[in-house]
Amino acid sequence: MHWHIFVPNSSERKPVLCLPLPSLLLPQIFINNEWLDSESGRTFPVYNPALGEPICEVQEADQLDTDKAVRAARLAFSRGSAWRRMDASERGALLGKLADLVERDRVTLATLESLNSGKPFLQAFYVDLQGAIKTLRYYAGWADKVQGATIPVDGDFFTFTRQEPIGVCGQIIPWNFPLLMFAWKIAPALCCGNTVVLKPAEQTPLSALHMGGLIKEAGFPPGVVNILPGFGPTAGAAIASHVGIDKVAFTGSTEVGKLIQEAAGRSNLKRVTLELGGKSPNIIFADADLEEAVEQAHQGVFFNQGQCCTAGSRVFVEEPVYEEFVRRSVERAQRRALGSPFDPATEQGPQIDQKQYDRVLELIQSGVAEGARLECGGQGLARKGFFIQPTVFSNVTDDMRIAREEIFGPVQGILRFKTMEEVIERANNSDFGLVAAVFTRDLNKALAVSSAMQAGTVWVNCYNALNAQSPFGGFKMSGNGREMGECGLREYCEVKTVTIKIPEKNS
Repeated sequence: MHWHIFVPNSSERKPVLCLPLPSLLLPQIFINNEWLDSESGRTFPVYNPALGEPICEVQEADQLDTDKAVRAARLAFSRGSAWRRMDASERGALLGKLADLVERDRVTLATLESLNSGKPFLQAFYVDLQGAIKTLRYYAGWADKVQGATIPVDGDFFTFTRQEPIGVCGQIIPWNFPLLMFAWKIAPALCCGNTVVLKPAEQTPLSALHMGGLIKEAGFPPGVVNILPGFGPTAGAAIASHVGIDKVAFTGSTEVGKLIQEAAGRSNLKRVTLELGGKSPNIIFADADLEEAVEQAHQGVFFNQGQCCTAGSRVFVEEPVYEEFVRRSVERAQRRALGSPFDPATEQGPQIDQKQYDRVLELIQSGVAEGARLECGGQGLARKGFFIQPTVFSNVTDDMRIAREEIFGPVQGILRFKTMEEVIERANNSDFGLVAAVFTRDLNKALAVSSAMQAGTVWVNCYNALNAQSPFGGFKMSGNGREMGECGLREYCEVKTVTIKIPEKNS
């Protein structure tokens, strides 16, 4: 069976891609390897942002469903359970099997992701799916390599450490990269032997629910992964405050991250990992390869409709090349193709929903009102869906809202600077510290800026160079803890020290 995907607002309604029909009808809660209706019987609509129309109704989890999921996860984590007794190498094999199943269902998952989030299908297929598969396989390889150490303590003792799973991990993922964030969260948690209660964003639950079916098919024991579609103030709050959950990991806004950390502290002082917002500086020196810098800066802010926590929305350009950089950036933005996510020519789809659409346009208007020069864009498109033109501002100053607030939309602000010391101070003058970038041919300059940036990641002559092997996380109000790489494993382990009295120690 195939599903004809149409261009929104097309008078001819001509299909642009013909794709296998996704298994959309997995609209239930996934607990204990079973599909269940919500305890309340409530459902909520899930929308296609390219049309602004509903796709289907999904069961709405709340406190009662969270309680049920936590009970299943605690039972799966209990001493002597199949999951706790499983060899670490077998956990790795299950993650590898899950990666194989994701690869098998790539077209279906990319279609769901594109339909539900509005991102271009080809991006979902080649970027999001590939990243998810690589993450699952990376942590599959780590499962039997998470090791303790022996410690040469004083006295007649033998001391060693154990890296033990924390327990039940609550995980709350965002709507901008639903499938990729699903993999980022569950892979290290399962690698280390934890169990999971995961809530996808209410806007984009469909790919996560499809993953529930794959988790069961891969052979994970019941209760190891539980998926609760629902809303932040109900299901999300229940996870953050639940005393049966030992750790919570959240990716999303700084505002909500504060609430989660507060709830975790008030309940059982559960461990918390937060990957939050950003207002990332991208510094372009006059000696940079200007053509490459323009393209990387363009992709760095407009990728995924600008809905990236890493978006380089503060572009600092050295004065000698400022005007030329602005001119080229405007030309590139005007060439950016907006359209149906299922049109292969599309580079940019819609914003996720009406609320986000309205917020982005309001911030654009604030930029005009505060004196920035609107070089191009600035409007929504007169069509169905939540499409906003690629927007470029020049003559942006540090005190403007568009230079200080996370926009989460297709808006590039270009600021000028004169000296390296000046731009370092200005780039760091932010509440956020997720990522930064610098473009220059001078290695000494690149190293000086990299060491000075108050950010968890710094890219040199590139942007959004993320991978499974490298740790990722923020400074300041961009969060705490790290995901990905070996560092990501530490967030899902407790270190236990065991000391044994022995008759006599010999070196």
